[in-house]
Amino acid sequence: MLAWLNFISMIISTLLCLLFYKKSAEPATLEKKIGKKAYYKATQYRIVASIFMTICAINYVIYYFYPLPLPIPKAFPWDWWVSVSIAVLISIPSGYLLMKGMKDAGEETLFVKREHYLYGGIYEKIRHPQAAGELPFWWVIAFLLHSPFLTLYSFIWVPIFYMMCLAEEKDLEIRYGKEYIDYKKRMGFIIPKKSN
Repeated sequence: MLAWLNFISMIISTLLCLLFYKKSAEPATLEKKIGKKAYYKATQYRIVASIFMTICAINYVIYYFYPLPLPIPKAFPWDWWVSVSIAVLISIPSGYLLMKGMKDAGEETLFVKREHYLYGGIYEKIRHPQAAGELPFWWVIAFLLHSPFLTLYSFIWVPIFYMMCLAEEKDLEIRYGKEYIDYKKRMGFIIPKKSN
């Protein structure tokens, strides 16, 4: 019973993370309805999205102890240290992208502001370094927990992060217009574009 409750909580947390992050990424759209307080509201939504993401990560850990009764092995057929090695290999480039993106975005990573500006640094290479860095960490957790099921479940985050990035871009086009559209043409989504 606990395994199913945890799994249901994992799904709900995943979906609520998407819902609240998407809302947090649309302050310019919301500003048309409620004015400047939309940016404060967007910050609140982002904090709530982060809470649901944390709950989902906790659900991953609980799943390790209480897996669903499915015809999927509880652990990979190799030793745990192999899974740890895979997790480390994933986390090094992902961690770099995430930390660099957070550093270059500054406090805007969590606090949505009307005075937002187009970032420099790694954002002059790719448009979504934080998403590109954060997404693989779901596989890091899954491999550290040595769980085939969690590794498969982590694929659910691919379309979720994609939808979050698209929502963010749509709102940035409202905020910056042609400047952001030109930026999108120059920069790759999560992979740098080749220079001409």
